[in-house]
Amino acid sequence: MIRKLQGLSEEELQKIRLLVGEAFVSNEIFHNWGSEEERREDVLKYMAVYVDFAYSAGELYANEDMTGFIGLEDSREKKIGPQMKMLFKLFTVIPFYRIKQLMKFINVIGEGNKRYANKPHIDVLMVCVDRSHQGKGIARELVTFAKDMSDSRGVPLLIDTDMKSYAQMYEHMGCEIYNEIKADNGVTRYNLCYRGAKDFPTEIKASKV
Repeated sequence: MIRKLQGLSEEELQKIRLLVGEAFVSNEIFHNWGSEEERREDVLKYMAVYVDFAYSAGELYANEDMTGFIGLEDSREKKIGPQMKMLFKLFTVIPFYRIKQLMKFINVIGEGNKRYANKPHIDVLMVCVDRSHQGKGIARELVTFAKDMSDSRGVPLLIDTDMKSYAQMYEHMGCEIYNEIKADNGVTRYNLCYRGAKDFPTEIKASKV
């Protein structure tokens, strides 16, 4: 069973921050920050702030034994306060040049999901499974929960990833790649959407930029 995380202790939150941070060190969204070793410290700080944002906004969910986590945000219920706090915190813990490098990448790939992003939808903020528990179906359990939320609210579920293997995994879980865009650093952003089986168009062709 997947549940919204509430009332966690600082120790529990710190464990989640570290688990999520380590999982994202290899993520290509941080490609411009150098090698995995070069960027590790700043990625851990970045994702710690991001976890705190999702948790404080009431958008962080986990399985029962807290080995898998997913962030889910309804576009109609954006939490402006937590977002502003996150942005302020990022500028205090991450060197400015790092933020500038990341924003340059985001500006290039940011328009990739515009087909659905301007309409009501649910954003998958992150999906993370403890490395020691991968291969046990936890990611599928998390994504199924997100798809059920999408179905119950009658809006599409959007997932963006810069990892081809993750994009393929989400495809196997019933999502559709509807756009691919390649940034000038060679990293490809994959935009995926789940709309429910009965709502899928008969054919969706992925566009590549």
